[in-house]
Amino acid sequence: MALTQVSSSKCCGGYQKVFEHDSTELKCKMKFAIYLPPKAESAKCPVLYWLSGLTCTEQNFITKAGSQQAASEHGIIIVAPDTSPRGCSIEGEDESWDFGTGAGFYVDATQDPWKTNYRMYSYVTEELPRLINSNFPADPEKMSISGHSMGGHGALICALKNPGKYKAVSAFAPICNPIQCAWGQKAFSGYLGPEKSTWEAYDSTVLAASYSGPELDILIDQGRDDQFLSASQLLPDNLIAACSEKKIPVVFRLQQVCIALFLVNTSTTGINPLNRVKNRKCGMWNIHCILTTFRYECVKLCTFLNLT
Repeated sequence: MALTQVSSSKCCGGYQKVFEHDSTELKCKMKFAIYLPPKAESAKCPVLYWLSGLTCTEQNFITKAGSQQAASEHGIIIVAPDTSPRGCSIEGEDESWDFGTGAGFYVDATQDPWKTNYRMYSYVTEELPRLINSNFPADPEKMSISGHSMGGHGALICALKNPGKYKAVSAFAPICNPIQCAWGQKAFSGYLGPEKSTWEAYDSTVLAASYSGPELDILIDQGRDDQFLSASQLLPDNLIAACSEKKIPVVFRLQQVCIALFLVNTSTTGINPLNRVKNRKCGMWNIHCILTTFRYECVKLCTFLNLT
């Protein structure tokens, strides 16, 4: 499949690139970002797939998270796709911030008019990995997945629905039980229809309760002051209970501040979270959370792959 390079920037010894292609699953042009560490110039590398949250594009994570330094140090490729199809001319797709454009919820829609284009689950788990493996020095046997909010939901369901495909999974403030929250109910009823039994295939709490695959390490960071936590949109306790029942290892870290995303000025402070100002609040992520967790993900992936 032909790729068109949209941008390329030298970053932390490697390259941060963005590509566009015609998606067979989504029937539209899609963009994805990819960070290629220095190691990629001479050897195949493990891949971490990053799934972003509501309203995001492929740009949010690569421009704000500062993950490239950790990826460079550990020799890991990072792939960050867009969060939905775009430009499909579907009536109503741009009317709401939490449904349609920028809100694909990583499901394969079964309802009109969404089912032709809104197939983000298959795009993320099948088409995109094939594209990456055939065009970049990626090791197809060494994949991990992570994400934030809606993307955390996406990362969890991709790992739970595909036992053994991903070496580890982590999530930041994920939507853990979408069939029980307003966001999930709105998205699932629109994409999957009114029959709630069909929703369970994309709910990580339900999937964890029936999981029977190889041991899967799950890491979740959640901000204590997250407004969506108190609004019962995220429901991490439900997932933790299901994992506990099935003896699925979960590291759950409840942070003292909101999980806020800070711009990282690598020219002045680097991306070491210990250099960042403590206890600052902004939006939904905390740079300490994202970088320490991302480094954990890198080290965990390297440990699984006997790279350390």
